[in-house]
Amino acid sequence: MFKKKNIITVQHPESVHHTNGMIGSWTDWKLTGTGTQQAENIAANLKTEFADIHFSLYSSPLSRTRETAEIIAKKLNIIPQFSSALKERNLGKAVGKSVKWLKENIEMEELTVYDKCFSDAESRFDVWQRMLSFYEILLNNAEENIILVSHGDSLSVFNVMWLGLDVEMLNTIDLYGVTGGVSFMYQTVQGKRIIKQIGDTSYKIRRAV
Repeated sequence: MFKKKNIITVQHPESVHHTNGMIGSWTDWKLTGTGTQQAENIAANLKTEFADIHFSLYSSPLSRTRETAEIIAKKLNIIPQFSSALKERNLGKAVGKSVKWLKENIEMEELTVYDKCFSDAESRFDVWQRMLSFYEILLNNAEENIILVSHGDSLSVFNVMWLGLDVEMLNTIDLYGVTGGVSFMYQTVQGKRIIKQIGDTSYKIRRAV
């Protein structure tokens, strides 16, 4: 018998690095004014849709995800928990640099999940490894309704993990979301894994009541 799980993942909305040509990664960018409003909309829409459901909420501790999580948590009247397992991929010496700088100075093209664009960066396999223990606890704890707030690359790894695929499948497939996208995942008591919606951006637009 498997534990029933309803998991909502939220990819943080517009951050400053989406507007200034800089790298996101572990640089601690905040949400823009637009991003803050998008997070408010996501929170309000989730509150309307799931008014009678209590969620646990876990988030990356970086500012752009922390802000998103705190807005959602306030609206849903829950206390957010922060885990470094959900942080974006560390791009090493590119952190704090521009996308242009990265393209001009990249040390290695990433052809497999084990490759690192810089010697001090994380590979996607590294992200998988740091997320794995958090993921296993999530699947086996008593919490049925869970919200995760994280980043695009990290959530793409989570999506593959959720489907029970091997890490090396990331060499040939990807399941990317989009900025401000909300995804819905379910596990039945029979152990069937479902991704019902992925990267739904309608939640970052305030719906008419």
